[in-house]
Amino acid sequence: MIYRTYKNTDLTVSAVGFGLWTVSTGWWGNFSDNDAVRLMREAADYGISLFDAADTYGNGRSEELIAKAFPNDRDRIVIATKVGYDFVHFGEGRRGQREIPQDFRPQSIKKATDAALTRLKTDRIDLLQLHNIRMEQVLDDSLWETLEALRAVGKIREFGVALGPAIGWLFEGVDAIRLRQFASLQHIYNLLEQHPGRDIQAAAREYNRDTMFLIRVTHSSGMLEGRYTAETTFPPNDHRAHRPRSWLLNGIKKIEQLRFLERPDRTIGQAALQWLLADPLVASTLPNIYNSEQLREFASAPETPPLTSEEMQRIADLVASNFGIVEDPPKYKGTMTREPQDEPSKAA
Repeated sequence: MIYRTYKNTDLTVSAVGFGLWTVSTGWWGNFSDNDAVRLMREAADYGISLFDAADTYGNGRSEELIAKAFPNDRDRIVIATKVGYDFVHFGEGRRGQREIPQDFRPQSIKKATDAALTRLKTDRIDLLQLHNIRMEQVLDDSLWETLEALRAVGKIREFGVALGPAIGWLFEGVDAIRLRQFASLQHIYNLLEQHPGRDIQAAAREYNRDTMFLIRVTHSSGMLEGRYTAETTFPPNDHRAHRPRSWLLNGIKKIEQLRFLERPDRTIGQAALQWLLADPLVASTLPNIYNSEQLREFASAPETPPLTSEEMQRIADLVASNFGIVEDPPKYKGTMTREPQDEPSKAA
């Protein structure tokens, strides 16, 4: 394992983290508490220190799992969680990424943070993230002042934002980086789905910000693990079962063109993580981890050979031509286009 420190902070995280979404929500299969705790403790033994939860994952379950897994090892781990959805009144939400109402009022964020601390059985959250913010929250001074106040009293160490739930949210990310000062931005980004993630990360360099990135959906919903075939099926309660069959078939064609990344000392799944970690602004990655074999593979990815410049260029060429595959353009969420005169400021 390797570790990276967020700029201008003392927050150091493992380059491969553990996302609790997989084991706490039922969208990647059903995990008992014992199954989840065993996998989390195994992850820590492999050097994974970052555990990323959200209060809405399983209606608080993901945070409770962290408390169960590490009752006496608080200083061994880095806890990241998210607030912003009103799951107390509306429940966790339905499958298919239908969202429940959000509540980013300052008093609600304070209350949600206190509730998370109680479930986590800790006195501090290392990274508190605003869960799937919209432009309204980017521009809300009172919200950002609330985060500063929570940090000042020691309830959180650092704060950031998470973008989603689906891919997109270009200008929400760009404007948050441009207008605000925060440690971490979590978003979807992987070798197969590079837009708008690449532009969001470029904004940190363009505006000379200290923001670093926490990457989720690192393997394009498992496609970049390289194990799917045309016969692959998913259980009805698995979120991948809701995707069109063209996603599976076209994805397999793309993976076959990426087999050059496989070596005796590196799997394609490990190469997908090395591709992300080639950017020094990536603080950590959150692959979906659901069994011990896969955990070992991903946890050891930083120790495998980095991608060469030739491999990086070959990837770029394939992506530029969409792997020679004609398919419907991706459907994005959020603010993906606007005219220059519509660019917001904090005074808006």
